[in-house]
Amino acid sequence: MAEVDYKALKNGGFMRQRQKNRFSLRLKTVGGNLTVDQLLTIAEVSRKYGDGHVHLTSRQGVEIPFVKLDDVEPVKAELKAGGVDTGVCGPRVRTVTACQGSAVCPSGCIDTYSLATEISNRYFGHQLPHKFKFGITGCMNNCLKAEENDLGIKGGYTVKWDQKACTLCGVCLKACRDGALTQKDGKIVLDESRCTNCGRCVKACPFGAWKGKPGYIVSFGGMFGNRIALGRRILPIITDRKTLFRVADAAVAFFEKHAKPSERFRSAIERVGWDKFRAAIEEAYRG
Repeated sequence: MAEVDYKALKNGGFMRQRQKNRFSLRLKTVGGNLTVDQLLTIAEVSRKYGDGHVHLTSRQGVEIPFVKLDDVEPVKAELKAGGVDTGVCGPRVRTVTACQGSAVCPSGCIDTYSLATEISNRYFGHQLPHKFKFGITGCMNNCLKAEENDLGIKGGYTVKWDQKACTLCGVCLKACRDGALTQKDGKIVLDESRCTNCGRCVKACPFGAWKGKPGYIVSFGGMFGNRIALGRRILPIITDRKTLFRVADAAVAFFEKHAKPSERFRSAIERVGWDKFRAAIEEAYRG
């Protein structure tokens, strides 16, 4: 009998259960989205090869438990035929999570799903010294808790006031939770040092006097598990994806270059130094 390569199985999403030769199979999702046809495929595979139930993970994933060792290959084949890919485990870029964003949510400032798809296509499964997680949330409500990820992205707006369209109704003053707006001498004054790029003024104004340009607020080095640490914001809001991906590439490259085996991104940054990491990220930001 051939020796079972459990490491290869785990890398491909098959996680060993406490029951002998049983696996919980992690599936690939992007931004928590699955089509009805994909769900039907998952249900059928679970019914046929598992015990008829699935597990929804804390990172918007789906797992099919109780898959037998002998059924690994047919499970993979039937899932693929139904448009479902297996996930990954181990030291690599994991499932990209995202809220529903501006496509669905009234509070959303950015299209989270298209961004999650682009990030997944670019990085998913890429081998690194340890696991690496991207998380995208569409606005300052932060439903997805961006700062808990190795690289978190939060949607926001850069804002500009249009005096001609403004009636000085004061709605924006009430909408701003950070005291960044004041009314003085017939004008609305923006204190940029207090503005968090939340975009509430844009969404609240009934006359379109506040214009907003979508952007990305990036945090680095978050983690949530045995150790809890919030990611840090280093850069101003980024307003184009080209710059965003240049920065993300630099973060992943820093991790790849400097981390020891089995060392998390945050730990590697702290050991090498935040100043050195900041310099690499700022250089990428400037292009």
